[in-house]
Formats: sequence, structure tokens, C-alpha cells
Amino acid sequence: MANYILFETASGYALFERVQSEEIGAKLEQVQSTVTDLAKFGKMVKLKSFAPFKSAADALENANDVSEGIVNPSLKAFLEMNLPKAGKKNKIQLGVSERNLAGAIKGEIGVECTTDELVQELIRGIRLWSEKLLSQLKEGDLGKAQLGLGHSYSRAKVKFNVNRSDNMIIQAIALLDQLDKDVNTFAMRVKEWYSWHFPELVKIVTDNYKYAKLAKAIKNKSELGEEQLETLAEILDGDESTAQQILDAARASMGTDISPVDMINVMNFADRVISLAEYRKRLHEYLISKMSHVAPNLAALIGEVVGARLISHAGSLTNLSKYPASTLQILGAEKALFRALKTKGNTPKYGLIYNSSFIGRAGAKNKGRISRYLANKCTIASRIDCFTDAPTDKFGQALKAQVEERLAFYDSGATPEKNIDVMKKVIDSLDDEETEEVSVETTKAGVKRKADEEPEVENADKKAKADKKEKKEKKEKKEKKEKKEKKEKKEKKKDKKNKD
Repeated sequence: MANYILFETASGYALFERVQSEEIGAKLEQVQSTVTDLAKFGKMVKLKSFAPFKSAADALENANDVSEGIVNPSLKAFLEMNLPKAGKKNKIQLGVSERNLAGAIKGEIGVECTTDELVQELIRGIRLWSEKLLSQLKEGDLGKAQLGLGHSYSRAKVKFNVNRSDNMIIQAIALLDQLDKDVNTFAMRVKEWYSWHFPELVKIVTDNYKYAKLAKAIKNKSELGEEQLETLAEILDGDESTAQQILDAARASMGTDISPVDMINVMNFADRVISLAEYRKRLHEYLISKMSHVAPNLAALIGEVVGARLISHAGSLTNLSKYPASTLQILGAEKALFRALKTKGNTPKYGLIYNSSFIGRAGAKNKGRISRYLANKCTIASRIDCFTDAPTDKFGQALKAQVEERLAFYDSGATPEKNIDVMKKVIDSLDDEETEEVSVETTKAGVKRKADEEPEVENADKKAKADKKEKKEKKEKKEKKEKKEKKEKKEKKKDKKNKD
């Protein structure tokens, strides 16, 4: 039976002593109704002690510890100070709302804890009348404190984690796919618009980005001359033959003339296409850098874009790591799967991972087998990325080598290496690297310590020499003094004899 009740508030910890309460008839309606009556409930429990939090940060730290079932040092000190020592006659039992916290308190300070129905009823009453019961403490507005702590606690629980910023990858890949569609649509519009003036350019240059840049550089084809040949070659990455071909086509073009106003509009739109294409390139670089931080192994195995699409489709890296290999294999082909299940046809062999180069290189008979094997390796890579503390792409490179070996096995029958051996090699290599880093740091520290110690050694030598010199001088002075005293004694004796 609980003698004391621990109650956590937004302002601090409160310890209530259970004075009197019905335990046998606790479930009776008449007994439970006493909780809603402050006069009756005030006789059941009495506030023994209250420990306010030092600051809002301290309150948040204690709230997080309570939710995770950890005994905070301040809570431990509070209970040790205010709970009486248990004896044979005086048995102490503490009532706690959280079961995990009850076990932690018992392990830390050895006090018996309970979370039974009676305790829950008492805590319900304390929570109901907390402002009245704690009013004499004058610890500020409890409602405001609860609101502030609630906001802080929620922010802490959903805080942005820079090491697992998979949401940035999801947004980046969605924008990248949208930009691909938009750039293609707008480039097609530029080609149609500018082709009225220079239709031959479409057949010579097929790349959308280069076409828009060339249209911007050429403008009116009748003004194109030999002096612009170098500019055209620069846009075409130094391809002078294609630049000459464009120049020849412009001279014999069948396109219509275009007014300066229309040309200005075409060029403005070409500028937009160029800027979109350049932004798409920068966004792709950003995606690569993000994948190298968040999911380096998945990126090394299957590529940054395909890996990002898998994370986006799953919703997060954590969700992807929870999927079995069979689910990851057909991720992105759900419609085909359900259609096949409905019509009792063949289920799809691959989904988003079809965009990987491995499946394209495999033979027609082996596409299903290599997709299953690749999905298995992707699952391993995503789990390593999600749950590892030190991100590294060594595992992804090893898994990629395994897929390459499997492709060679399908073609030539060469026996691939076992997965357990490959993983062991990678772990050993990582351990060796850590050992080397530690040894380098130790060597640097040793050199530094030696450098620091050298002046001390020099100082010690100088001090020893000075002491030796000082002792020698003292000894010489003492000897001179003794000789002088002896000489004086002899002279005194001599004078005495002469007098006699």
C-alpha cells in the first residue's frame, strides 16, 4: 500500500503523503466520487515537500527523463532527502504514475514503488486539484508553466536531426523530378518557337540546354558570321565541326524572318529555360551531397537518384530500413502488383530499382534474379545507414562489388564471395583505420608532451648547476674563515709567549 505519492508538475516535483484513503472499496462509486470533492480529497493526501525546477531547460530535461524512465539526479536527491528510511515496522512504498520510472527509482534508491489503481486514482485527484494543493507555494502560474513546458517538450521530440535529414532528400528528389518535366516542356516550347526562324538547328543539336544557349547566342541567323564561330564551339564543348555545321545551316536556312519584338520574347523564354536547367544541375549536386551524409551506403550501391527515390517513396529512411527485401523490390510498382493479384497474372519483378544500371546490364532471363538480389543488398545498406553512428560508404562499395560478382556469376559461373566474409572484411578494415587514427593521435600527443617536457628538463639542469656552484662557493668561504681563525690563534699564542 502506497504511503507517499510522487507527482511531477511543470514547476517541479511534489511529494504527497497519503493520510487516509479507502483501499478495500476503492472501486466503489461513492469512494471514487471523493476525488472530485476538494474538502474530502484534502483529508486523503497532504503535501510533504516540493522541489521547484531551476529553469525551463532543467524542467525540459526532467520531463524527458521521466518519459524515458530515467531517474534524474535532482529527482534522486529530492526523494532521498524527503522519504523516511524504511524499517521492519515502518514500511515505505512510493506511488508513481509511470511504470518504467517506478522500476528505475527502485533500482536507484531501493524504495518499493507501485503503480496500482489506488495510486492512479490519487494521482488523478492531485492532478485535478493541483493548483489548489500547490497554491501556498507561490511558484508562479502553473497553467503557464505547463503550456511552456508542453511546447518545449513537443519541440524536443520532433526536433530536426541534421544527421538524419531524409526529409530534405524527399523534397529535393520531388523537386528534381518536377524540374525534369518542366525543363523538357519549356525546352520543347523554345524549339517550336525558335524553329520558325531557324528550323535546321533542331536536327543539328538535340540537347535542350545547349539548344537554348545556342538560340540565345545566335538570335537572328542573318547576323551570324565567322567571328561567332568560337562562341558556338565553346557552347558545344569545343566541337568546332558542329559549330561550322550550324554556321553553314544558318546561311542556307529556310526559316522565316522574325521581328525584333518577337525575338526579344523568344530570348527571354530561352533565358528562363537556361536558368531552370542550371538550377536543376545545382539541385542535383545538393542531392548528391545530402545522400553522401544521410545514406552513403545506399548511394554507393544503387546511385544517389534511385536511392533518393526509394527513400521518398517509403516516406523516410527509417521506414525504408524496416521494409523486407521483397517489399523494396517492387516499391513503386504497386499498381501493377494489385492488378496482377486481381487478374491472377504475373506479379512485377521490379519497381523503382529498375532504373539501376545492374538490371539493365543483366540478361532477359536474369533480370528478376538480379532485381531480387539487388533489393536484398539495398535493404542491408539502408539498415546500416539508418542505425549506424559513424556514416561510411565502405559497406555500400562492398555490396556493389557483390552485385557485380553476382552478374559475373550469371554470365560465366564464377563463384561469388559469401556475404559474411565481405562484411567481416569491411568491419576489420574500419577497425584498422580507427586503430591507425588512435596511434597517430597518440604519437602527436607524445611529441607534444616531449616538446613540453624538454624546457622543463633544461630548467632542471640549470637549477642543478646553480645549486652546485652555490654549495662550492659556501664551502670555499667556510675554509677561508677556518684558516683565518687558525692563523689568529697562532698569532695570539706567539704574542703570549713573547710577553712571558
